[in-house]
Amino acid sequence: MYGFLKKSQTAVKDTMKIQETYEPNPLGDSLETVLSQKSGRSAFRDFLKLEFCEENLEFWLTCKEYRSLDSLEERTQRAGSIYEEFIREGAPKQVNLDSYTRETIRRSLEEPESSCFAVAERKIFFLMENCSFPRFTETEPYKLFINSLSKQRGLKKKRMAVRIKSPVGDFKVNPLLLVSKD
Repeated sequence: MYGFLKKSQTAVKDTMKIQETYEPNPLGDSLETVLSQKSGRSAFRDFLKLEFCEENLEFWLTCKEYRSLDSLEERTQRAGSIYEEFIREGAPKQVNLDSYTRETIRRSLEEPESSCFAVAERKIFFLMENCSFPRFTETEPYKLFINSLSKQRGLKKKRMAVRIKSPVGDFKVNPLLLVSKD
C-alpha cells in the first residue's frame, strides 16, 4: 500500500507546474506604477514642473491618447498638432529627441499610423524613468503617494499559482490554486 502512495505522490508532483506570479506592485517603485494612478501622475507632473521638464509627461500622455485614434483623418490632424507642439525644432513644448527620430516622424505625417510616435514615446519614457524618476523618489510628494497607496491596498503579496493536471480523467481538480507565500 505504501508503494502505491509513493507512486501517486510522484505522479502528482510530475503533473504540477508551479509558476510564480506577482501582483502589480502597489508601492509605486516604478514609473509605470506611479503613472497608472491619477494621484501619482499629478505628483510626478508637479515634480517635473519644478525641474522645467513637464513637457515630457505631457508628450507621453498625448502619445498614449493618440494611439487610440481609429480614423486616418483624426490621426492625421492630431499627428500634425503633436509634431508642431512637441517635435519640430523650436516647438513650444519641444521634447529632447535626436534629429533622426524627428525626421522619421516628420516624414510619416502624411499618412500617420497609430505607431507614428512609438519610438519617440519610448525614448521620452526612458528619459523620465532614468533621469527624473530617481530624483522624484527622494521627494516628500512621492513618499506621501507611497503612504496613500499602502493604506489603500495593503502590502504587496507574492502568490504562487499551482496548476494540477489530473492523472485520472473523471477526478475533478480545481485547475488553479492560489497559495499565499507570506
